[in-house]
Amino acid sequence: MPARDINVIALVKGGERYVFLYDDDSRAEALKTLGRYAANPDLSFSWYDAAVLGQKVRLNAPRVNRLRSVPPADRAA
Repeated sequence: MPARDINVIALVKGGERYVFLYDDDSRAEALKTLGRYAANPDLSFSWYDAAVLGQKVRLNAPRVNRLRSVPPADRAA
């Protein structure tokens, strides 16, 4: 059985640490979790934090997935 890579993104905010672990198959769930954390008023995790970490999740996608998500007109020739 091949080993699965685990992706890690983290945010240290004041005395709090937010660490997210996800594999390529759970990338969408990781993005949803960022949104749930941002919507939770009991956490200091903001929508800005979710946007920044979400961008990192998207940029860390396997190259094949990143190419599919770019509109054809925006791809380099």
